Amino acid sequence: MKGRQIILDEYAGREAAALLVDGRLEDLLIDGDGVRHGAIYRARADRPMKGQGGMFLSTPDGPVFLRQVKGLKPGEPLLVQVTGSAEPGKAVPVTQKLLFKSRYAIVTPGAPGLNVSRQIRDEAVRDALLEIAHEAMPERDMGLILRSSCAEADAEEIAEDILSMLSLARQVLADATGEPEKLTEGDGPHVLAWRDWVEPAEVETAPGSFETHGVLDLIEDLQSPRVTLKGAGHMYIEPTRALVAVDVNTGGDTSPAAGLKANMAALRDLPRQLRLRGLGGQVVVDLAPMAKKDRRPAETELRRALKACQVETTMVGWTNLGHYELNRARVRTPLPEAP
Repeated sequence: MKGRQIILDEYAGREAAALLVDGRLEDLLIDGDGVRHGAIYRARADRPMKGQGGMFLSTPDGPVFLRQVKGLKPGEPLLVQVTGSAEPGKAVPVTQKLLFKSRYAIVTPGAPGLNVSRQIRDEAVRDALLEIAHEAMPERDMGLILRSSCAEADAEEIAEDILSMLSLARQVLADATGEPEKLTEGDGPHVLAWRDWVEPAEVETAPGSFETHGVLDLIEDLQSPRVTLKGAGHMYIEPTRALVAVDVNTGGDTSPAAGLKANMAALRDLPRQLRLRGLGGQVVVDLAPMAKKDRRPAETELRRALKACQVETTMVGWTNLGHYELNRARVRTPLPEAP
């Protein structure tokens, strides 16, 4: 089917959301077993890890890890927010920089100022949004970012969103002392889909929609490490304990341009594949053989693909063996096994 579709359903007994664009799976959110990204805890400082420049904190759900600790003593309470997922046996990463994020607004305690997304370039629209922000939060005791989705939104809806996030932020900040406790749960897939997939789309919420719209078949394809590249060979994406290994192959194409063709197709699709599979951390790409002069256009293709992906990724560069390395934030849990 043509166009954008947002499918809200369940997968393997977990809340899930899928974004289809012209029938292709562009994004997939599936609730994990652990704590959700964005959850806020009142934690207690436990023990420092001097060699790692951080500290373990106690929460009702087990230890979490806070980096770049200064002036924090064991036993002190503090507010922290979950920033990503953790590998088995490792503590969940957290930060003291809290964000209260909704469809139109992000409230930033400790970072004052009113800001409008750079993607909104129309000065008249920017001025109108700033006026809404000034009226909604006259006290200016917190910072505010108006998201790009505000460009086409109703002024009243934007103001309501700002006030809702301000209320939640003040409620959490007022609850900073006491025993360890989870103060917010973090948003699930259905709320995240409403919050972040803001472009116009057909929304389907009927039970069983994943099956009727072919999403189950698309997820089944993700369970295999093999990814067929359109007219240009294939690649394998295989997570190990240390890193995610990507192997690009030309298949049956033995022409001189086969390597570059396969590599360009692989790098173009790699961010989407990693996003759908919930993979992050160190990513090492073993590209098909190609001339060194072709490395620059390959990097350009990868940079273009990453620009359209919201998951923070650092292009580390080439190794002596000719592999390409990426470092990708672990913001999602890996794709669960098929039921």
